[in-house]
Amino acid sequence: MSEKNHILEIITNETRDTITKMDVVTPSIYASIFSKYAQEHNFNIQNEDELSRNLLKEECSYLTDLQHRTSKSANILTQNTTKAITAMRDKNDSLLQNVLQETEKLRIELEKLKESVYQDELTHAYNRKWLHDNYIKDGKTFIKNGTLALLDLNYFKIINDTHGHIIGDKVLIFIANQLKIISKNVVRYGGDEFLVIFSENTTQNEAIEKLNKMRENILSKKLKAHKEMFTLSFSFGITAFKESDELAHIIEDADKNMYLDKIEFKKRVTGI
Repeated sequence: MSEKNHILEIITNETRDTITKMDVVTPSIYASIFSKYAQEHNFNIQNEDELSRNLLKEECSYLTDLQHRTSKSANILTQNTTKAITAMRDKNDSLLQNVLQETEKLRIELEKLKESVYQDELTHAYNRKWLHDNYIKDGKTFIKNGTLALLDLNYFKIINDTHGHIIGDKVLIFIANQLKIISKNVVRYGGDEFLVIFSENTTQNEAIEKLNKMRENILSKKLKAHKEMFTLSFSFGITAFKESDELAHIIEDADKNMYLDKIEFKKRVTGI
């Protein structure tokens, strides 16, 4: 992802977070909020048509590649099925062994294809599509029980402004990797926000303990950007969910808890 696209993603996420708290949003309101955040990031959106064309071109290129890989895998599967039928009919062990080898290669390719669909491009954490396909029914309610943690980085804008977006990207990758140590189900929810999904076997207190331990461990380290050192921290909110609970409500509860945690934590840690 180019630096320009990364800044656009940040602006988009900040705009989205703002409008989700509003009861009514019109196109002009959205444009005004988007423009405000663009100015804060010193991002020029005057040539919007060119920006849109470039983004559309990149998205179409990705979708075309995905379609090509899916079509290729489907053709191989069809060919292997035909070969397998022939091998079993003719009792051709050599051909059947060949089919097994090709099918194993196809399985590996399909796993890679699935990863690319469900993976956040920057951090390699899961994306929202993975969350909805694995935990959510009809785009609204959970299909299983568990505990959800919502977290975002403290002073992330200062890190970006002080050290640049390349360092900001490395920070996001670092946080995602640290979160994966305590749970395999880590979702980049947007910008510097992450979701961590714990199974129903993990209590809220256990989840809080794990995240607090991770936070203290990260806070005790000095990270280096060029020749300067800085510290990194995050705030989080946790809430349990049950089957049929609405995702929007659970996110809202976790967000409220995170906000309270952020207020208290920033009394202790006042910068980077």
